[in-house]
Amino acid sequence: MTAARCPWCGDDPLYVAYHDNEWGVPCHDERTLFEFLILEGAQAGLSWITILRKRENYRRAFDGFDARKIARYGEKDVARLLADAGIVRNRLKIAAAIDNARATLALYEAGGSLDDLFWQFVDGRPVINRWKRLDQVPVHTPAAEALSKELKQRGFRFVGPTVIYSHMQATGMVNDHLVNCPRHAALGG
Repeated sequence: MTAARCPWCGDDPLYVAYHDNEWGVPCHDERTLFEFLILEGAQAGLSWITILRKRENYRRAFDGFDARKIARYGEKDVARLLADAGIVRNRLKIAAAIDNARATLALYEAGGSLDDLFWQFVDGRPVINRWKRLDQVPVHTPAAEALSKELKQRGFRFVGPTVIYSHMQATGMVNDHLVNCPRHAALGG
């Protein structure tokens, strides 16, 4: 790709690879949807590149984002995570990740899935936006607000509308690549 890619990723190789290969690609994989839910919650108040740089550490520390394993975490696991310099050591965010795993299991036990729950808020297909400048891209939308509300009612935490809109962008529920970025057209724009 050329310099026409979305300017938010700059030239950091990790950020560029994320932009070019993941961001905005429609995702229906349960584990990946859960991973981004945890990572986006961890990112609240921080830069995304900070979380990207810690992503492999998160995968290791959180058992490969296996919701079933995380849902069983107890105080020893919380202490282990709080001592892990490879992740964001914030007690509230760690507790939220565990609660989100438990809420995910409750969703599964009720016969649902993250995929079905999330994607219903965009009628099962990506919303293709046509932004020309970064300042046009919203931080949240009515769909993100509605999904956030639904998740909170189901016991999920650190799922405010801005976090959820970031999740929607990351998992391809919306295509927010700028129109002059080659990824916009590659992802159906």
